[in-house]
Amino acid sequence: MPDAGRTATYSTWYSYHQEVSAAAIEAEAKLAAESGCGLLILDDGWQRGGTGGGYSGCGDWEPDPEKFPDFGAHVAAVHETGLTYMAWIAPLLLGRDSAAREALADFAPHARPEWRCHILDPRHARVREFVVDSCARLVEAYGLDGLKIDFLDSASAYASGTYAEAGNTPGAADDGWIPDVGTAMRVMLAALRDRLLATRGTDFLIEFRQPYTGPAMLAYANLLRAGDCPADAVANRVKSLDLALLAPDAAIHSDMLMWDATATPEQAARQLLAVLHTVPQISMRLADLPAEHRAMTAFWLGFWREHRDLLTGGRLRAGRPDELYPVVTAADAERAVAVLHSARHLVPLDLRGLREAAVVNATGAGRVVLDLPHQADVRLTVSDACGRTVRAENTRLALGPVSVAVPPSGLCLITPVTQA
Repeated sequence: MPDAGRTATYSTWYSYHQEVSAAAIEAEAKLAAESGCGLLILDDGWQRGGTGGGYSGCGDWEPDPEKFPDFGAHVAAVHETGLTYMAWIAPLLLGRDSAAREALADFAPHARPEWRCHILDPRHARVREFVVDSCARLVEAYGLDGLKIDFLDSASAYASGTYAEAGNTPGAADDGWIPDVGTAMRVMLAALRDRLLATRGTDFLIEFRQPYTGPAMLAYANLLRAGDCPADAVANRVKSLDLALLAPDAAIHSDMLMWDATATPEQAARQLLAVLHTVPQISMRLADLPAEHRAMTAFWLGFWREHRDLLTGGRLRAGRPDELYPVVTAADAERAVAVLHSARHLVPLDLRGLREAAVVNATGAGRVVLDLPHQADVRLTVSDACGRTVRAENTRLALGPVSVAVPPSGLCLITPVTQA
């Protein structure tokens, strides 16, 4: 797993949708780097014809000359901020206005009128070659560090129904025809992986998102992301935890985070706290955020960076899926982080042998209830959602349930101390 895949990420999707430009993204990249991000994903809209909310321009995969007059220089400018750079591509989509449509129309019989495009059929060797060449050409021409490869699940249109039989599919007799869609996709993705890794080496990033994620897909991608759930902290928590438990060796990313810029920082923080156990993807226009939101984002991304190896590689416990994972803990031999998502639950915490425990109050309540199997003399350092210390004290935590005041979306650091 490349280290760049396990760094906090800035995504342009919810923040800009298709209204991206070189100047806007370069300005945001500087702020993202200052906030603690290490990776930028340029989403849909960079390509020629990427306007109007649909996919009518997909297929040519050339930068829009008005938005990005010099795409290579733009990528280099983002690299100068210290960020790794990925770009979105949906190589199975063939837009109705693309120049590629004339040559490939016979290989994309399935139409998606609401998307203003057709779906390329990967059972054809020509389609598989086109997909691999399109992705590799983009990477080779502009020095990208990764690709967010989208809408691969659209190929399922050819798994059953009208197009399932070779006799109903134009060009099915061509050399290289593979009757089974799943087999064809595996052949295509293996060829794509090998070409991209040969081009950029093993540090290259390939992102897939739900629903086409799981352990088997790790043969073709090294970054798995929760499916779209804008501004839904609970869905993001559940989706990303499902992935983390299913594929513990992968870099699991949250869906892009967005929130109401007029909300309190405590309310906004809950979007980020919901996915502390994965790699967070921020998708707010940082330049437009209130100062307290910027401070909150920087504080929690700083906490995440400091505890990254623990949060994304420690022993993960996420019980009660029937209650949407109300308490999530990650631990190693010396540290533990517990995130409380439901004020009705206790936080089980065994401090023996630990040098630090962090309890995150991802609720709207003003306290958490710890459940210790022993008494412990500790140093408590409590911070609010923006990282401001509100209390620091030595105390004794008793055996059993102990109520500790922690602000909503706040943090309590617990350090065991030795009594003289």
